[in-house]
Amino acid sequence: MARKNQGLFDDLIEIISKFPWWVGVVLAIVTYSILHSLTNSEISGTPNIKDIGSVISTQMFRSFATIGQYLLPAVFLIGSLVSVFERQKRNVLHDQVAAGGVQSTLEKMPWRGFEMLVGEFFRRRGFSVTETGSGGADGGVDLVVSRGADRYFVQCKQWKARQVGVEIVRELYGVMAAGGAAGGYVITSGVFTDEAQRFAEGREISLITGDQLADLIRMARTTVPKKDFVTADNSPFCPKCGSPMVMRAARQGPRSGSSFWGCSKFPNCRGTRPA
Repeated sequence: MARKNQGLFDDLIEIISKFPWWVGVVLAIVTYSILHSLTNSEISGTPNIKDIGSVISTQMFRSFATIGQYLLPAVFLIGSLVSVFERQKRNVLHDQVAAGGVQSTLEKMPWRGFEMLVGEFFRRRGFSVTETGSGGADGGVDLVVSRGADRYFVQCKQWKARQVGVEIVRELYGVMAAGGAAGGYVITSGVFTDEAQRFAEGREISLITGDQLADLIRMARTTVPKKDFVTADNSPFCPKCGSPMVMRAARQGPRSGSSFWGCSKFPNCRGTRPA
């Protein structure tokens, strides 16, 4: 299902709602101040007949400013309220999954709610999250998450009746290459086909099922302090679960004594990266 066509004001409200609530408030104040001053400005001198076009344009602009000084700030304030509401909704969804009940939460969640949950999942792990608004329920990159200078593309699949196949993973891999992403995620409320999992192996793509997502959310709340997710900007993320990594030294084997990045969730997650 694709996103519905919206009007200009609906689009503005949606855009403002993606930012922190105070951004809309600041825009409302600034917009009102500018348009209100234009509305009350005087037209100097007596207009010449040759300048009649300019006068008409000025009057039309002042008429727009008269209406816009109230209308645009209202739109920005509504966007701020939506931002507050969606932030609260993200927290509620995250806490519901953290408390358990995967079947009653993830599988009954609409695709937009699932996308919001996944965004909150990354925010709580120290990522900056941008909702692209281009995916909808059927395809596209739903989220762009970043940490330091690296960007990662995320597809959210709230599919109740079928597995996520290899074509979805291939699609994301192509978008990653075209967009210069450092890695990508496909996260579903269900499961992946064997072919999809084989394709993701050896590539910078992490596949996360609904059960794994719920486990990671619960694990973060119950076993790992929040400060463990706040690491230096140059520390990488785990290719398996997306958690921050810590520097470790190999204790045995041919690489004994050498350094490597290990997942902060070890031993529950054994993701590694070369130092």
